[in-house]
Parts: sequence; structure tokens; C-alpha cells
Amino acid sequence: MTSALGFLFCAALILFSGSRLSRHGERIAELTGWSRAWLGLILMASVTSLPELFVGIGSAGFLGNADLAVGDVLGSCVFNLAILSLLDALYKGTTAAKRHTVLGQAAPSHMLAAALGIILLAIVGVGLYLPSSFMLGGWIGAFSIVFIAVYLIAIRLLHTQEQGIPVDPETAHTKPDPDGKPTMRNTIKWYAIHAMVVIGAALALPHFAEQIAIASGLGATFIGTLLLAASTSLPEVAVSVTALRMGSLDMAVGNLLGSNLFNIFILAIDDLVYAKGSLLNDASEMHIVSVFSTIIMSAIVIVGLTFRGAHKRFLLTWDTFLILLVFIINLVILYTLFTP
Repeated sequence: MTSALGFLFCAALILFSGSRLSRHGERIAELTGWSRAWLGLILMASVTSLPELFVGIGSAGFLGNADLAVGDVLGSCVFNLAILSLLDALYKGTTAAKRHTVLGQAAPSHMLAAALGIILLAIVGVGLYLPSSFMLGGWIGAFSIVFIAVYLIAIRLLHTQEQGIPVDPETAHTKPDPDGKPTMRNTIKWYAIHAMVVIGAALALPHFAEQIAIASGLGATFIGTLLLAASTSLPEVAVSVTALRMGSLDMAVGNLLGSNLFNIFILAIDDLVYAKGSLLNDASEMHIVSVFSTIIMSAIVIVGLTFRGAHKRFLLTWDTFLILLVFIINLVILYTLFTP
């Protein structure tokens, strides 16, 4: 009972501060002239993915549990893309395009982030089957260095793409607050405060989630992929839903796709602190199910961004419905494979 109350309290904090985080992030975009897509891919994604980073370090570095670390990262990737279905169900659209899908209205530039995510996930899939001889420095997996290199290249490519997007000069200026303090300074201050609340609450969530899972008798790998991933993905839910309601669709989509890129980078960090050997080599090969699921879901995202003529006739359009279906199938397979 105590664990459940603690979980709900932390979730409430995340939802509250996450909504404020989106509003201050929107203001930062207005003041700097950054596109909403770039803001979601970099600034929002890095903040909302920090819980996965600290949970991964704790699981791999302190507990020495490869399955919890890998399951949290890959499970979070699956959850992040499943959130697109939630956004589509909530999306009302503009007056002229009120029946369009979320992906049909999002900027086509998101395709690059989705494609780069597929490349990183494919490398993870290969790494799960590498022999232990592929090591660097005694315990560091060779592919972790590849993850870091590809992630940095991805950020560079996304930055280059952002530079080619025209900036609205009307949003690239700073106005003073009535009290005379710079708007940018206040905005960054409150953004940082709410970011700390989100990170702190999200870091406490896995403890409560693990206690609930242990009481239920679920397996460790399934705990990492489902409960830990779900709890550490709550910041993405809060930020993306709030951004969508504010009309910042590209910030919402960019946050989810950017978080997946950052999650694979986190996997490399987890491997660096995992002293027992290669993180991917010691983790269950069954994590490949989540890898394949995320690749399929990312491919559907690209198709949805490309096929711009889709209209909503039901709660979900075909693309987000397929994403949700893959998510459910992934959970069913993992539950069948990993629960005793």
C-alpha cells in the first residue's frame, strides 16, 4: 500500500511539473527562435530522458543487473512511440485540418530522427548477439563506443537540418517582464526548477515500481521492460501531452523521437559503469523483441510522416493504431517469455 501511494505521489509531481516544463519550453522557443521540433529533439528529450540515465546507472553500476538496465532503456523506447497513439487520440487539429492524424500534421523533418533511431536500434540488436570477445578496456563493449559515435553524428545531422529551417524573426526577441527582470532569465529559472522536480520524482518512481513488481512475483526482465520503463517514461507523457494541448505538435513529437535517440546513448553509459563485462552480452537475448518492436514502430512513424493524406475517421488513424498494436503484441510476447 505504501509503495502504491508513493508511486502515485511521484507520478502526480511529474504530471504537474511536466506540464509546466512544456510551457516554459514553449517560451524558450519563442525567445530563441528555435523550431519546436528542434526544441523537442534536444532540450526536452534530454531532460525527460534523465530518469532513464540514472535508473540505468543504478541498475548496471550499483546493482550489476544487466537485464534491468537494458530492459528499462528498450522498454522506454517502445513506450515513447506508443505515446504517439495517445497524442493522436487527444489531437483535435486545426479548424482546417481537424480530422488529420498527428503524424500527418507533424513536420516531415521528424523523419530524420526516426530513421537515425532505427540505425541505432539495429546496432543494439547486433550487440545483443556479439560474443564476449568484443570488448574494450577489459569490460567495455565495443559497440558502446559505436553508440556514442553514431549518437553524436545524429545530433550533428539534426542540427544541420535545423539550420536549414527558416526562423520566424517575430519570435526571436526578448521582452522584459513587468518587474524588470529579463524574460529569458525567469523562463530558464523556472524551466530548471520544474526539470529538477521531474527528475527527482522520476528517480524515486523505479523504487516504488520495483517493490510493487516484487510483491506481484513478476520476473526481473519483465519488470525492467514494463514497470521501470513505464515509470521513467512518465515525464515524456506529461511533456508531450501538455505540448500538444498548447498547440506545439512538433515539440511533442520531437520530444518522443529525441528521447529514443538519447536512450541508446544512455545504453552506452550504462555499459561503461557495468563492471561485470559487456552489458548487452550479459543481458537476455530476448530483449531483441523490444528492439524489433521499436524498429517496426519507428518505420510506421516514417510512413505516417510521409503519407500526408491520412484523415481521422475513428479515435486513431491507421498509423497510430498500428503503433499501438505493435506495442501490445510486444508486451504480450515479453510477458509470455519472461514471467515464471
